[in-house]
Amino acid sequence: MVDARQVDSEISGLLDRYVLGLDYDKLDDEWADGLFAEDVVIEFPVSRHAGIDGLVEYHQRALAMWARTHHVNTPPIVSVTGGSATLRANMTSVHVHHEREGEIRPHYVSGTYVTGDAVRTERGWRLSRLSFDLVWKTGNPPD
Repeated sequence: MVDARQVDSEISGLLDRYVLGLDYDKLDDEWADGLFAEDVVIEFPVSRHAGIDGLVEYHQRALAMWARTHHVNTPPIVSVTGGSATLRANMTSVHVHHEREGEIRPHYVSGTYVTGDAVRTERGWRLSRLSFDLVWKTGNPPD
């Protein structure tokens, strides 16, 4: 018998590891393989990426626009049906601009509504979709 709390915890942990990875981890193929299904789709308000191939570089390019980032998510609400699941959470993201000619610009801060899907694979649960819908923002994105 499957322990529903254990499955919820595994799927919640995927989102937590993704969010923490953006701020603190070296993003590499091991990072991607531990979190995502091969056919994953990541959707942000300004861009989209499909498939695990190129996913690391996609994130590295986006994060390189900032000097630092800090992402905080609520515990996700997870609903499991057989070998698939959905999740939803809220996220606040702080993006620190690179210093330009001694000028430090105000941080770009956003609140997003996160939805996603996960699937059970032979390697365990993996995220197959993450979508970030902008709810509010302050400051300006990079030029």
